[in-house]
Amino acid sequence: MLLKGRNLIQPEDFSVKEIDQILELSQKIIDNPSKYSRVCEGKLLATLFYEPSTRTRLSFESAMCRLGGSVVGFSEPNSSSVTKGESLGDTIRTVACYADTIVMRHPISGSAAEAASYSEVPFINAGDGGNQHPTQTLTDLLTIKSLKGSLENHTIGLCGDLKNGRTVHSLVKAMARYKGTKFVFISPDELKMPEYIKETIQEQGHAYYETNNLDEVIGNLDILYMTRVQRERFENQAEYERLKDCYILNNVKLQRAQKDMLVMHPLPRVNEIDVDVDGDERAVYFKQAKYGMFVRMALIMKLLGVKEAQISLEEKMLECV
Repeated sequence: MLLKGRNLIQPEDFSVKEIDQILELSQKIIDNPSKYSRVCEGKLLATLFYEPSTRTRLSFESAMCRLGGSVVGFSEPNSSSVTKGESLGDTIRTVACYADTIVMRHPISGSAAEAASYSEVPFINAGDGGNQHPTQTLTDLLTIKSLKGSLENHTIGLCGDLKNGRTVHSLVKAMARYKGTKFVFISPDELKMPEYIKETIQEQGHAYYETNNLDEVIGNLDILYMTRVQRERFENQAEYERLKDCYILNNVKLQRAQKDMLVMHPLPRVNEIDVDVDGDERAVYFKQAKYGMFVRMALIMKLLGVKEAQISLEEKMLECV
């Protein structure tokens, strides 16, 4: 179950045991971050972001820096040779000459798989259009496991733009691999979960329920995963304006929820979670953002083949200095 040299395009690229290994290493890093502060010295991470990003890009860059490595790349395509007409394949081939690992976000679904086919170093999908966002899924799994103690036997409600939300697509497919998961999909008809995702759930023997009424189901949820209606995925902006505020979670709605329900969100939020909710102990989306850095530290270590034995040896060498 070695992950060295592997790519991560979608959560299914790793087995459940391999994901659990990443989550276990993430927790070790959380517990003792200084132990891992030099394990990637001399290694270089390239971040290629063809779409805007705050948390994903900065958490990857912070992760590599906290491991002792370095970062190169671009935060928007206009600062690269893309503006000159360079193809995706040529960009990836070139960057692979310089970096030990590549992270890419791109607006076109399927671009990550294409890019990975050109890369000679481990490639990580940081989001490809409305398709997949596997490292956000690792972040979500770490959040749930850390705060709930287990990834099994939860009822998880996903609310908002389920049609275009790559984070919910990846999370549902990942959570369907754990026993006892029940799904509740909360969205307007125009933004329902795609059929292929629902088919995946059924094939793996899980139950799901669809509704457009958050109030109807919030009291039955262990986890409520809110999402924003994504302006950038709409060609018709009038339709976006009509749907953008279809769900707003506030303290009144939370009164119906279980006392230990988690409120999660991949961020950024717009209006779908009232700022008054931030003070509720069930609101964990900023913890979730921090967990993202730790899980990406673990992922980078795994793909580069950094082992626990190597860390112990380095510690012993430092003790002898």
